[in-house]
Amino acid sequence: MTGEGISIGRVFGISIRIHISWFIILCLMSWSLLTSFPLDWGLTVRVIVAIVSSLLFFASVLLHELMHSLIAIRNKIPVAAITLFVFGGVAQITEEPRKPGVEFRVAIAGPIASIVLGLVLWAVYFYLLPSGAAIFIVVVSWLGWINLILGIFNLVPAFPMDGGRVLRSIIWWRTHNLRRSTRIASIIGKVFAALFIIGGIYLAVFTYYGFNGLWFAFVGWFLYGAASGSYQQLVVQQALQGHTAREAMTGDYTQVLRGMKISELAGSAVLACGRSCFVVSADALPLGVVTTHEIKNMSGSNRESRTVEQIMKPIDRIKTVRPGDELARAMSILTEQNASCVPVIEEGRLFGVISRDNLLNFINFKESIGFQPSNDVSG
Repeated sequence: MTGEGISIGRVFGISIRIHISWFIILCLMSWSLLTSFPLDWGLTVRVIVAIVSSLLFFASVLLHELMHSLIAIRNKIPVAAITLFVFGGVAQITEEPRKPGVEFRVAIAGPIASIVLGLVLWAVYFYLLPSGAAIFIVVVSWLGWINLILGIFNLVPAFPMDGGRVLRSIIWWRTHNLRRSTRIASIIGKVFAALFIIGGIYLAVFTYYGFNGLWFAFVGWFLYGAASGSYQQLVVQQALQGHTAREAMTGDYTQVLRGMKISELAGSAVLACGRSCFVVSADALPLGVVTTHEIKNMSGSNRESRTVEQIMKPIDRIKTVRPGDELARAMSILTEQNASCVPVIEEGRLFGVISRDNLLNFINFKESIGFQPSNDVSG
């Protein structure tokens, strides 16, 4: 299990993960289906069909996100993973598209996949299923409807939903300015998010659709935060453009020897320096990285018996940057791996590390001297 969820495998080289919140929506959806199926099917059959139907729905959500990811990869945009969670699924695309046409194709691919799948399932329902196959008729009909709804709902221009990204790509194409386009799309996304929240509360309080109302309100709350975060992330990325890892890295990091006991690290080094990331080394060569997150997860007895080498992330299993790499790449790695720091290494030599605080201090320093990033990102 990773910080982003439980890894269940890879599809087309893309890591597929399940967030813990996914199990909540799986249970709720299965229960909703169970109560809607005919009673004469029997409880056992209804339970099995409800669970299978829910899993098939999330398989179609995975297809939706895979289409986004494959188009992104085809356009040389890295995809860290696809995570299924309480609100459906999300493809973790770690870089902004460089052209509006690319963003349009990446954004529209998911809804098209869902709508096409829904139409295919409807065709199966109307023309291929025999009249006596009651269970298959109900499941296929429901999956057809739900995929059509999924595809159409995602076309709502509420950034950062697919429709909002389509809208941003069109504004970007017209204005040739990614930052301005993102700001406009983000404002529109917040308006839709507010409407979802207000509408959801109304349904929950004044109608019989209380659960649906709460769901819409939660979706609106999630969208509002995502719209704000997406714009802020773009501003940060633009502030880092044109700068290299060498400019923001720090050589003031703490190295610990491979044989140090975890208890010693936790009791002395962590408290003494207040850092959250440590480089494990031997003969001045970097072997790996250990963070306070790994230390916190160790029990007292294990801290006394195990060494930092046993819990570190080996250097060949984590992503690093070179001193001349773009600084935005370091931010992408920090975000993608939910890491505390990124080692700066070239030809086996450790030059320094870059943490989130380093990036924040770098941006704040630029602002303090009046250096502002260009707003223009031409399409």
